[in-house]
Amino acid sequence: MSTTTVERPEQADQRSPGATRRIGPLRTLQHGLTLAGRSVLKIRKSPEGLLDVTLQPILFLAMFVYLLGGAIAGDTGEYLQRTLPGVMAMNMVFGSLGTGMQLNNDITKGVFDRFRSLPVARSAPLIGAVLGDVVRYVVSIAVLLVVATLMGFRIETNVVSAAAAIVLVIGFALCVCWISVMLGMLVKSQQALPGVAMSFMFPLTMGSNVFAPTETMPGWLQAWVSVNPVSKLADTARGLMIGGPVAGPLSATLVWMVTLVVVFFPLALGAYRRRV
Repeated sequence: MSTTTVERPEQADQRSPGATRRIGPLRTLQHGLTLAGRSVLKIRKSPEGLLDVTLQPILFLAMFVYLLGGAIAGDTGEYLQRTLPGVMAMNMVFGSLGTGMQLNNDITKGVFDRFRSLPVARSAPLIGAVLGDVVRYVVSIAVLLVVATLMGFRIETNVVSAAAAIVLVIGFALCVCWISVMLGMLVKSQQALPGVAMSFMFPLTMGSNVFAPTETMPGWLQAWVSVNPVSKLADTARGLMIGGPVAGPLSATLVWMVTLVVVFFPLALGAYRRRV
């Protein structure tokens, strides 16, 4: 007497090659780059999405240079030279908020449900969103530099050093993005995300030496500003663009970049897996 074994669907899924196949780092990166193209297409279709990373830094730069530059530095031209590299760094931190908001919106609309049905790495949508923001950051820095040049800013080192500063600032932004990604996965409402994110971003940006020298601040604040990653990035960008120490601030910046990725990438990925 023969017997027939009926395989349950979950057993079939477990045996299917797609369910057991592990996707390596290289394939994961390829999937992420493919999905990054989706983010770039969104920018092409809705260029107004660039306003937050183009208009805001210009307003900050003009406001601080023309309203407070004379009082802080005694001369608006000198203050512009010192402040612009810091504003570049600050803008990257604020610009990272868009990554978390877009991911939060995609999850709410069910976009990630479709990603789950595709044979891509689980982390690829997050990596794609972060890499896709490179275009936003490049446009932001280009517009800011053009406006700053019209205001009187001049590079005092050389083109290669200035380009290195831009690359470093963008690289730092990609690392900070993982904080925004984590928050985008944890916060249920897109409306609540900016308020939550600002509680992280304001201590990093305003509690730095972007707009004022560290030595002019109270002692307790100096302790934070002296180790703040945005301060280190701003000091490195200043050294590369207008001259000054580079090696020390650069080393600290690179350590912070690695730390941000090591800490917040796993947290963001864990929050994403729990969310979807």
